[in-house]
Amino acid sequence: MDLNAVRQERSKWMTWKNIAPLRDALNHLPDINATVDLGDTVSLKTDATVDISELERIARLMMPWRKGPFDLFGLFIDTEWRSDLKYNFLRPHFNLSGKKVADIGCNNGYYMFRFLEDSPAKMVGFDPSALFKSQFDLINHYVKSDIVYELLGVEHLPFYEEKFDVIFCLGVLYHRSDPIAMLKTLRQGLEEGGEVYLDTFIIDGNEPVALCPSESYSKITNVYFVPTLKALENWCIRAGFTSFEVLGTVLTTSDEQRKTDWIESQSLEDFLDPADSTKTVEGYPAPKRGYIRIKKG
Repeated sequence: MDLNAVRQERSKWMTWKNIAPLRDALNHLPDINATVDLGDTVSLKTDATVDISELERIARLMMPWRKGPFDLFGLFIDTEWRSDLKYNFLRPHFNLSGKKVADIGCNNGYYMFRFLEDSPAKMVGFDPSALFKSQFDLINHYVKSDIVYELLGVEHLPFYEEKFDVIFCLGVLYHRSDPIAMLKTLRQGLEEGGEVYLDTFIIDGNEPVALCPSESYSKITNVYFVPTLKALENWCIRAGFTSFEVLGTVLTTSDEQRKTDWIESQSLEDFLDPADSTKTVEGYPAPKRGYIRIKKG
């Protein structure tokens, strides 16, 4: 596969009529010297007095904001997901110092900005979304990191110019109709001895089985399989991984995912049965995530 040809073709996405105004707005960002705080809220700060009205106008052009939160010189972007909760859950389990790191489905780069605290050797985000790339470019305009953001998907990982020591794949697997094939793709993107941090929907149970929603799961139409942990382990074995470690399981709650005025769309409370929050509106078990570490070699 010629990735440069793919990159060239996808660069045209930035000229789409819904994206071009965002790209133009990025050329008019206020000139502010920033210091960066990589805490739970990725914060940009300055000693200067800042009029954030133009910055807010540009940020709101880029709605919806899913992952965060961010604070841009006093402008708080209250994203749909409290991504800091997931980050803090995973934080004790990894050390990225001096490593080559990839984030598959990186969205606007929140996790990659947080990963900067470990000083990885290189960081690459993969996400085929011109909107999320624009959000990333807004934040990185002030952070000034050397993170590489590729408008590529997981299917491009085996053809990428280098392999990675650590791959994060958070909230992607259930969107793939062939999960074992995707896991094989992740393995192909790793250096020998490398590891993947995986987060995906799971259901309770001791049998190696998976829920296969008929039309949607939690109002998400592109969710194909929701496995038990045993089924997920078997998928990883089939994909060639040599170890499978469950870091924990977490039920999704409104503390982590909720509607804010930065998304203007439905969120978790709309996806659950109003009479029984242990079930989705379709009658399936409510969203629960398994956090897994798998290794190559």
